[in-house]
Amino acid sequence: MSWISLALMSSSQEAEALSDALFELGALSVSIEDAHAGTDKEQPLFNEPGEAVDSLWHDSRVLALLGEDSDVEALLAQLQAHFDWPKLPPYEAIEVAEQDWVRLTQSQFDPIRISNRLWITPTWHEAPQDGSINLWLDPGLAFGTGSHPTTRLCLEWLDRHLPVGSSVLDYGCGSGILALAARKLGAAHVVGVDIDPQAIQASHDNASQNQVNIDFYLPDASPNGQYDVVVANILTNPLRTLAPLLAGHVRSGGQLVLSGILVEQVALVQEAYAPWFELQLADQREGWACLSGVKQG
Repeated sequence: MSWISLALMSSSQEAEALSDALFELGALSVSIEDAHAGTDKEQPLFNEPGEAVDSLWHDSRVLALLGEDSDVEALLAQLQAHFDWPKLPPYEAIEVAEQDWVRLTQSQFDPIRISNRLWITPTWHEAPQDGSINLWLDPGLAFGTGSHPTTRLCLEWLDRHLPVGSSVLDYGCGSGILALAARKLGAAHVVGVDIDPQAIQASHDNASQNQVNIDFYLPDASPNGQYDVVVANILTNPLRTLAPLLAGHVRSGGQLVLSGILVEQVALVQEAYAPWFELQLADQREGWACLSGVKQG
């Protein structure tokens, strides 16, 4: 069996309506992407968690997957009539041959090396080296599999500085990757917290897959204890709002590790935590910063 992939150029104002129309005309799936993705004209879109993006890309590309028997010319004519286009927008229709999609997808994901001993490894791979510490994670829900600079910064900090036998809180745990790393790097007790129930489920599944014991909670159900290390890889605005809460979870003399911070926002985060910590720049990469500090007595 094969399919037809139809790509149409669109404006940001019309892309969503075009997507809906394609579904109504029988498309099996539809997605919208930046028409200039991968070029110097690519348009990044940012938003804080829970906030909607105000608009799509100025130049959007709408991709529709159609059945192999679809009449593309008839479909395009229907779209032109529906939107009253004087002429069709630029488009491309290509045949997509039957493939082993699982194997093809898996081939795109190799183990990610964090340090000489720490790796993020998909479950279909063997351990990349003898004696390595592997975080067995498969690409899935977009909660983080270690490729983003902010996640790597936190993982590298844990690899270098986490005291063996310590207690750790991973606040905003996502996939649970930092909690998994802490447990496998020698933490005695690890707790993860996230506002998203799907993240909690994904974290539980990943802990089970890695054969480690970690407790994961939604915020209202999380324990009120203090920890030797608290790590939070979120974004600047939530980190500033959460300053009293996160500081309260760090024991006197314990360490706080924060990431998800743009380099130009470092001073804002340092100011928010100044009553409890003298946060220092631990590391930075690709415009992102990781801060750490010891809680003052």
